[in-house]
Amino acid sequence: MTSALTRTTDEAPKAADPTPSRSSSWAPLRPLLLRLHFYAGLLVAPFLLVAACTGLLYAASFQAEKIVYSDELTVAAVGDTKLPISEQVTAARETHPEGTVAAVRPSPQDDATTRVLLSGVEGVDADHTLAVFVDPYTAEVQGALEQYGSTGALPLRTWISELHRNLHLGETGRLYSEFAASWLWVIASAGLIMWFTRRRARRKLRGTSGRRRTLGLHGGVGAWAAAGFLFLSVTGLTWSTYAGANIDVLRTSLHQATPSISASTGGDHSGHGASTAAGDAEHGVGLDRILAAARAEGLGDPVEIVPPADAASTYVVKQVGRGYPTKQDAVAVDPTTGEVTDVLRFADHPVLAKLTRWGIDLHTGVLFGLVNQIALMLLALSLILLIVWGYRMWWQRGRGSAFGRPIPRGAWQKVPPLMLLPCVAGIAVLGYYVPLLGIPLAGFLVVDIVLGEISHRRGRRAGAAA
Repeated sequence: MTSALTRTTDEAPKAADPTPSRSSSWAPLRPLLLRLHFYAGLLVAPFLLVAACTGLLYAASFQAEKIVYSDELTVAAVGDTKLPISEQVTAARETHPEGTVAAVRPSPQDDATTRVLLSGVEGVDADHTLAVFVDPYTAEVQGALEQYGSTGALPLRTWISELHRNLHLGETGRLYSEFAASWLWVIASAGLIMWFTRRRARRKLRGTSGRRRTLGLHGGVGAWAAAGFLFLSVTGLTWSTYAGANIDVLRTSLHQATPSISASTGGDHSGHGASTAAGDAEHGVGLDRILAAARAEGLGDPVEIVPPADAASTYVVKQVGRGYPTKQDAVAVDPTTGEVTDVLRFADHPVLAKLTRWGIDLHTGVLFGLVNQIALMLLALSLILLIVWGYRMWWQRGRGSAFGRPIPRGAWQKVPPLMLLPCVAGIAVLGYYVPLLGIPLAGFLVVDIVLGEISHRRGRRAGAAA
């Protein structure tokens, strides 16, 4: 009987250890972190599980895309000399005269095809283009596929990307991924702090079983993967709906927004029409001289040539290499003279603009190619396992019919005011900039306080009746 009464669970706050611990400064916060980690994990885990599963698929989609669309992406035989880009565009327009040329991506490798991107094509999403794949050596059209985004995602990767981003539910569906990203870093940080403030003897996995072993697996893997989760959370928020907008406003106020190149000629060139052979991609001096001007400014492959938007605009040639080292330089070229009118170097971007670019590219698996994608798949798999182990621990905490015993209330009351007040202020600021963290957290606190008050009044009435 005595042992049953004095036994404590791995989560429940224990009596103070007679031997002072190096982590004693965290002791008042531990019960609060435990309650936050438990309930946030319990409620947010389904959203995180969906994000992890779809993220795993997306990381694998880059290599799958190369296999599925190999006929369109690669040439049948590598020739000696590539044809002028204008001839390749002409061949694409003869096969696909519909729509208008939105951009041209010349063949970036010896065995790669050229992409001629058409907008306004019937049956193609307004935000997408139809990519016509042309053999740069023979000008033979090898196929056409719908393309999306600056990384040139084809139908397979586009479908998986939209699944991960919004579950194919449009802008409303994006709230799920932002909600998951808003809470992932909170859950990971709380778990990491608790893991490192546990006594070393209680972190051991060897020789344990049951719930203790599950806890060891959950904590150990979580500790190793926490840095990756924090990174995914922060970078995922940079292009989310609400937190992303707040981050953009903050960057702009700090003069750290991503700059754009000036595509205005400063004059009217309406007298210089388009070539009938190459369609609306060929203006003035032509694509080949435009590309040569960009090459002279040091723009190596891969590049994208964007035709003038109107009679007073220039061509824009920009590098689209998201790998490392990042190739994101751009030049504006006058269509009548072939002279460069503006140059924008990635090296001249503000620091936060560069960090945002690298963060997004690392998050999406393009910065370091296959290595990056394997790391993302391992992180996604780790998150899936952590969620499974977390729910298993919840199951193992039950006693008889008391499935999933809740963590006791009142943890915040044990935190000293000098520690609690800065935490509250920090959470309030974060909640403002990350509303899908702040609003649910405020709602949880209100519900928890109300339930606690109801429970307290029932207890008083029961005591009075007795």
